[in-house]
Amino acid sequence: MRDKVICFFNSTQAWGGGEKWHCDIATRLHEKGYKVIAITNSKSELNSRLLESGIKVYQISISNLSFLNPFKRKRITNILKEEQVSTLIINLPADLKIVAPIAKKGGVLKTIYRRGSAIPIKNKLSNRILFGNYIDEIIANSNTTKETILHNNPLLIDKNKIKVIFNGIIPKDKNVEVTNRIKFQRIDDEIIIGNAGRFVKQKNQEFLIHLAVKLQAANIKFKLLLAGEGKLKSKLADLAKSLNIDDKVIFTGFVDNISDFMESIDIFILPSFWEGFGYVLVEAMYCKKPVIAFNLSSNPEIIDDNKTGFLVEKNNFEDVIAKINLLSKDKDLRIKMGEAGDKRVNQLFVIDRVVGEVEKLLV
Repeated sequence: MRDKVICFFNSTQAWGGGEKWHCDIATRLHEKGYKVIAITNSKSELNSRLLESGIKVYQISISNLSFLNPFKRKRITNILKEEQVSTLIINLPADLKIVAPIAKKGGVLKTIYRRGSAIPIKNKLSNRILFGNYIDEIIANSNTTKETILHNNPLLIDKNKIKVIFNGIIPKDKNVEVTNRIKFQRIDDEIIIGNAGRFVKQKNQEFLIHLAVKLQAANIKFKLLLAGEGKLKSKLADLAKSLNIDDKVIFTGFVDNISDFMESIDIFILPSFWEGFGYVLVEAMYCKKPVIAFNLSSNPEIIDDNKTGFLVEKNNFEDVIAKINLLSKDKDLRIKMGEAGDKRVNQLFVIDRVVGEVEKLLV
């Protein structure tokens, strides 16, 4: 099997959970002796990281209408043919539209679509054609994501072709001291609350800005660290300033080493409206931090409520404040939940388990 060529196709410029998954799995398979290539966007973080790993990478830019471009179709056809690709793993709908038919016509033995978004797939003709004729397997990153795939059309694809494989974290040597590059001024017994993610509507960081106002009114000593970049960053910073809590809210920018960030905080909060798989929750738990997230989407598949953290009602300020107040006053509880979270991650969400599941799908 290891003489077969596996191609990871992901053309986005952004860096998110799907791109991290592609990077981690491609790199791990490469290290295990598989023949791995990738097709990425030349301006992407994924492209840079895969090149550093020694994987052969081709660059191409894909838009939603690229399937109509004969030159891009020809280039992809040539790459797949020259590399003799046997298994293709795709992450984006736009990529799927152009690559899947080419792969089927070109003799690629298996096309796998990795679905990382818990949003129902539209029941339109183009999707029925794609899923019915060109996709051999689907990897869903949670049971919630699996359910949404067939939400609008239970006949879109045979449900037995959908395999749930959780994202996996790469274990680090916990004896290695973190660099603690996240700089902030902790005052006395402040509790440090953290969030990391793209500043987009889905991630709902605006909730955290308003939460900061309420925490201050409740006389809870805290600072809020927001890590990441995104189109809403300036709007959120302006909101914090207008509400006079910009001294409590710190925008750290993009964090290269998430462990440094997690080691800088006491509690991690994820207020997203939905998550295919909240990988950042796993990262926080692995760093032994109690987590708080809304009781929706895939969050209950990650968090063991009242043991590794808390699941709360969406946008419920009072409940979140109560949980923060409880954790801020009880260091032993924070430690206990952190230990339980770390144990859960090592049982369910480590990269070797994920790679083993992916290997079973390869041709």
